[in-house]
Amino acid sequence: MCGIVGYVGSQSALDVVLAGLKRLEYRGYDSAGVAVPADGGLAAAKKAGKLVNLEKELVGRPLPSGSTGIGHTRWATHGGPTDVNAHPHLDNAGRVAVVHNGIIENFAALRVELTERGHELVSETDTEVVAHLLAEEYSSCDDLAESMRLVCRRLEGAFTLVAVHADAPDVVVGARRNSPLVVGVGEGEAFLASDVAAFIDHTRSAIELGQDQVVELRRDGVTVTTFDGRPAEVRSYHVDWDASAAEKGGYDYFMLKEIAEQPKAVADTLLGRIDTAGSLTLDEVRISDQELRELDKVIIVACGTAFHAGLIAKYAIEHWTRVPCEVELASEFRYRDPILDHRTLVVAISQSGETMDTLMAVRHAREQGARVLAICNTNGSTIPRESDAVLYTHAGPEVAVASTKAFLTQLVACYLVALYLGQIRGTKWGDEIRAVIRDLSRISREVERVLETMEPVRELARTLATKNTVLFLGRHVGYPVALEGALKLKELAYMHAEGFAAGELKHGPIALIEEDLPVVVVVPSPAGRSLLHDKIVSNIQEIRARGARTIVIAEEGDETVAPYADHLIRIPATPTLLQPLVSTVPLQVFACELATARGNEVDQPRNLAKSVTVE
Repeated sequence: MCGIVGYVGSQSALDVVLAGLKRLEYRGYDSAGVAVPADGGLAAAKKAGKLVNLEKELVGRPLPSGSTGIGHTRWATHGGPTDVNAHPHLDNAGRVAVVHNGIIENFAALRVELTERGHELVSETDTEVVAHLLAEEYSSCDDLAESMRLVCRRLEGAFTLVAVHADAPDVVVGARRNSPLVVGVGEGEAFLASDVAAFIDHTRSAIELGQDQVVELRRDGVTVTTFDGRPAEVRSYHVDWDASAAEKGGYDYFMLKEIAEQPKAVADTLLGRIDTAGSLTLDEVRISDQELRELDKVIIVACGTAFHAGLIAKYAIEHWTRVPCEVELASEFRYRDPILDHRTLVVAISQSGETMDTLMAVRHAREQGARVLAICNTNGSTIPRESDAVLYTHAGPEVAVASTKAFLTQLVACYLVALYLGQIRGTKWGDEIRAVIRDLSRISREVERVLETMEPVRELARTLATKNTVLFLGRHVGYPVALEGALKLKELAYMHAEGFAAGELKHGPIALIEEDLPVVVVVPSPAGRSLLHDKIVSNIQEIRARGARTIVIAEEGDETVAPYADHLIRIPATPTLLQPLVSTVPLQVFACELATARGNEVDQPRNLAKSVTVE
């Protein structure tokens, strides 16, 4: 959620930090700030609003130059988005500066303690208590890393902390618990950030930080310890994309670029999945075949768009493996006391691998003895590291807050997981699996074909820019697609949008239908499921008879829907279970264009963050 950058080296720290913050703007934020130890003191600046406000502040009131610095973009939790509440936060003497992502749950009690000892806290944030606690500890030990360890042992909650001190101008210290923080290692310089995108211009050599670890950055190296001071084992890795992958590449918005990248992302996620013996493989598996054969239940946990991918996966898993599958909102999962044991497989879906609700669901599942398989787009992130098996979606960086290519690659990954389980359990023959893989391989080209025909969809979106409501209907795998279409419109266009199972229309939602109300209908393939197809055609007639403006997404060659569609959007014919990979794409384009027509910020919708790292 919040963006964090730290730097130690020979370059201008302020330049490096500001460039890093700019790369992290996609995460969503409402204020920004920086701090630089220099000239025996500590200089800081922070402003509410976009990063440009901070840059203007620095033009009028430049900070002294220094080769060490930290920066932050904040997404407000405790206290509104004001200059005072923006990070960094300093102690009363102005000698230590702290930036923070996450929530410190016991901050109120700590604040009372500090106030009783004479500290004056000026903000409404939970973060400020850390600056004061660090100042106290540093006055006793003159060691910023040790001070951080001592303070972290007193904190409750999920947090990433990064700090500098005027008395240690060549050191940056960070701490991590349940919140993302990654180290970048260069020649004579080192970086800390909540995302590798912040330092990808400088190095692609990274180090994973584990749970409850403190890292000390100096020009000549990086030291990682546990909160209790013991040396910690770390894993280095190479980032397999470069800075150009995170640039707009001539598109007006990152979202447009990422929609256009979907054919490649789908193809890349399928690469190398069949081994020399002709069997399907995942990236990392620490679950035995015998354990997978003994499964009696699969539970998928996810949030937002990833949850919709899970809903589609349920159809594939149950159809191909004959194992019961449940799909749960991760934010609700552990609070309802779910029934889990060693014969339960929990599939956790998260683009960032740091989604806090999903991470907590993963930990609860493992505590109950369940096995966990992660589907993730971010190598080295927390959820894959804490899971028993991993399948990475090779979508590359997704910068726009509203997920597009991450969703399609999550769908591909879900299909692969379902096929893998079918292979292990013997419910799918090898030739059947390879036939589905061939179908999936052709989808990349079908998505390209859809993208080539989207101008009428954009034109339609522009004509609906003044509407207040759009409804979405679907059946079978089209129902989660309808939910995803509605979510995209909520996120981007700030419109009332709802997705319904079309069969439920008669049980209440049909009361919403009125004259000229736009209703998008995702029509299942007429091949193989003609009864289902016939029923949704009846649904279209029902709403059209009541004055709805019908926008119908249907396969090429399906002429039975044409008489009832005010607007007909054609998609290539695909196997039924795979149709969401093509039917979702027009809804992404529709939402993006409608939001643009309404004058909204497409890449950074209001109130939203890319990676939600608080519960």
